[in-house]
Amino acid sequence: MVSTIQNTDVKQKDADHAVVVAVTSRAVFGSGADDGEDVYGVGVAFPLLQALQRVNERLLEENPAESLLFDVVLITTDSQQQQLSARIISSTRHHGLEVSRFCFSNEEDFVESLLKSNVQLFLTTDRNEALQSSQKGVLSALLDQQAAFCPSEQLRVMFCGDAVSREDAGPVSASRQAAQSFSAQLGEMRQRFGLFDSPLNIILMTSHGGRESCGGALRTLRSRGVGVDEAYSLAGAPRGPILSLLRPHFLLSDGLVGLEE
Repeated sequence: MVSTIQNTDVKQKDADHAVVVAVTSRAVFGSGADDGEDVYGVGVAFPLLQALQRVNERLLEENPAESLLFDVVLITTDSQQQQLSARIISSTRHHGLEVSRFCFSNEEDFVESLLKSNVQLFLTTDRNEALQSSQKGVLSALLDQQAAFCPSEQLRVMFCGDAVSREDAGPVSASRQAAQSFSAQLGEMRQRFGLFDSPLNIILMTSHGGRESCGGALRTLRSRGVGVDEAYSLAGAPRGPILSLLRPHFLLSDGLVGLEE
């Protein structure tokens, strides 16, 4: 059973042009109360939602009629949290988060809620949820504790260059199609801003191969309209140190992606 509540506190986005991003409520909020209030404290995905909101704000500053905006949906699958739906909604209001809709479902039906909401990117801290949604063709990213320390004023998205190169090597699966579609929209958003002081930063990283491998992935992204702000070729070196330095909010690949080592 899936229940969806529209947030009347925010202006709803244009369904034909908005980029729908779903985040699990357990990733956005912590389990404890905040400052003695009857609201949840912030979780690992909180800076990410602030960064998405900042991109929207800057897009509307550039063009008040802009329709290519992030449309955030909060997904709840935990039965205890569903019983406290009013607290989740009030927590969103308390923390000033621009969430368009709240979806409540059980663990068996949450993928259905993603598909019904036309979600283009699903973010969660639960590996099983990420796997299930990815298998159904929903681009999914696995968040971890690093996300809590990411910047809130700039959305930092990292592409896995190795996966980008593999995408052109065989048949295009549903998850790869979703990844390519989302990356094209992201690239279009990035084009709305200048070279400097952009609220959206796109990073390319290749873990294997040398400069040629990185260059090939860069050309592939450019052919899809995705401009890259930073590019790194690790040539087999551990990626942990550079991830901790660059602090991307999430890593984009084909299918299931995440920042774990």
